[in-house]
Amino acid sequence: MMLTPANILKKINIEIKQYHYGNHPKNLYQPIAYIMDLGGKRLRPMLAAYAFGLYKNDIAEVIKPAIAIEIFHNFTLMHDDIMDNAPLRRGKPTVHEKWDNNIAILSGDVMLVKAYQLLEDLKSEHFKKVFVAFNACAAGVCEGQQLDMDYSKLETVSMTDYLEMIRLKTAILLGFSLQMGAILADASEADTNHLKAFGEAIGIAFQITDDLLDAYGDADKFGKKVGGDIVENKKTFLSIKAMEIASKAEKQALKTLFENTKLSADIKVTEVKKVYDKLKIKHITQAEINVYFEKGLQHLSKVKADIFRKGLLKNFVTNLMQREN
Repeated sequence: MMLTPANILKKINIEIKQYHYGNHPKNLYQPIAYIMDLGGKRLRPMLAAYAFGLYKNDIAEVIKPAIAIEIFHNFTLMHDDIMDNAPLRRGKPTVHEKWDNNIAILSGDVMLVKAYQLLEDLKSEHFKKVFVAFNACAAGVCEGQQLDMDYSKLETVSMTDYLEMIRLKTAILLGFSLQMGAILADASEADTNHLKAFGEAIGIAFQITDDLLDAYGDADKFGKKVGGDIVENKKTFLSIKAMEIASKAEKQALKTLFENTKLSADIKVTEVKKVYDKLKIKHITQAEINVYFEKGLQHLSKVKADIFRKGLLKNFVTNLMQREN
C-alpha cells in the first residue's frame, strides 16, 4: 500500500470505528465512543504508521497499537477539558458538558485502560520496550499538564521552562508515536532514537505554531476566534518572548493590558498585538518554529531508511507545519 496520508488515515479511522469499547454501563462507554468519533487529524497514530512504514511494506501490524496512542491522546484531552472547564472540543460539547465531570473522569480512566489493552498482543520481543517507553511518555504528559497549570498562576515564566513544559505536554507523545513505530518495525536503536528526537522537535514547532496562529491566524481557517490566548492572559511563546525583549516602558504597557479587566476582548487583543508588532514577535516566533523544524529534519536525515519513504514522512510533516488551523 502506498503510504499516502489518505490511505493511512482511512485504515486508522476504520480501526477506530470497528473497535468495541464496551456496552454496560452505557454512561461509562458512550462518552468514549463520542470523543473518539469527533475526529481530528489522527496525527499521532499516523506518525507511528509512517515510522513503521520506513522499514516494512505492510503497515497492518502497527495500526492496532497506533490506535492505542490515539485513545491515550483523547483520554488526556477529556481530562484536560475538565481542568480547563472547556465547553467545546472540535466544535462539539465536551464530554463533561454533555454528561458531567464525574462521568468524564471515569470514562477517561477507562480510556487509559483500553489503550494498554490494545498493546497486550505485541510480540514478546517488542512488549517491554514499548511499555517502558509508553509509561515514560504518559508520565511526562501528566508532568507537562501540571506544569501548565502551575505556570498559569505565576506572573512570569522563563522561556526555558515554557519550552520544557510544551515538550512534555505535547511533543513527547509525537516522539513516542514515531519511537513505537520504529520499535515494532525492528529499527536499530540509533534510528529509533533519531525518530523519537525528530518527533519531539516537530512537536515543539507544532505547539509554537499553535501559539502563533492563536494571535495571527485567519479566524475562518483557524476555527476559533483569534486572540483567545491574549484575552485569557495565557503564557505562550509570543507573550514570554515579548516580555523578554521589551523595553521597560513596553513591559509596563503589556502588564497593564494583561491586568486590565475592564478592557473589551477586541481592544485588548488589538493593543497587545500592536506591542507584538513593534517588537517583531511574529517574525521571531516563525524563526523559532523553523529552528525546531530544521532540528527535527536533521534527526530524520540520520535515519538509515529508504530515502523515498523518508521523503513521504518529511512531506507529511511539512504539510502539517504549513497548516492554518
